[in-house]
Amino acid sequence: MTLEIITSDALDGLRHGFFTRRGGVSSGLYEGLNCGTGSSDSAEAVTANRIRVATAMQVAPDRLANVHQVHSATAVHVSDPLEGPRPKADAIVTSQPGVALCVLTADCQPVLFADRDAGVIGAAHAGWKGALRGVLESTVDAMEAAGAKRERIVAVIGPSISQSSYEVGPEFLDEFQSSDPDNVRFFANGKGDRYQFDLPSYSLRRLRTAGVAHAEWTRHCTYSDAARFYSYRRSVHLREADYGRLVSSIRL
Repeated sequence: MTLEIITSDALDGLRHGFFTRRGGVSSGLYEGLNCGTGSSDSAEAVTANRIRVATAMQVAPDRLANVHQVHSATAVHVSDPLEGPRPKADAIVTSQPGVALCVLTADCQPVLFADRDAGVIGAAHAGWKGALRGVLESTVDAMEAAGAKRERIVAVIGPSISQSSYEVGPEFLDEFQSSDPDNVRFFANGKGDRYQFDLPSYSLRRLRTAGVAHAEWTRHCTYSDAARFYSYRRSVHLREADYGRLVSSIRL
């Protein structure tokens, strides 16, 4: 099966993609293109999947740059060569041609950024913790430090969990309201004391408030489409032992 790669017209002219799970060599729970080195999948299968991603991105496998994701607001700049242990961060920025920035997700948001004029790109892993802590703004700041202008930056949120599938408790709403009372707009009433949280809309608001030129979501829900996407929350509901990780990538 060939790889399935979701792209955005907003990033037209840049090699990029939100890879689905289709087209990989992993099997069982991980069937497809699992790129999660932190999963319990076969290391050989994950390596083979990453080679397929590198081929699609037209780079050597060692030019796939990713970080040790920890749900932080930290963004790092990388250049050539890529050496040493992966830094603990949740966003990665470069102005180096031929380096494919990568983030891994399974319900959290993969966000790809670009300022074409400056030749600066970024990629962020933005779950609710990272988004609340400011990882999107940190990515924009890091891109500006590398020569970008926020008023030229385009940001695209890829496949992530949608509001209808994202049930949370009252303590979750309290945390967001304590940060900004206006955040209540991103919650809908659910069953009993539950709420439904709209993570993509929350992040789009933060990106637009940060002053980027354009921000959009591809409108793909990871939870509701098991054939195309891995989902941490779905794996919990199905009582599965583990789950695969999707990869999203961009390069100059």
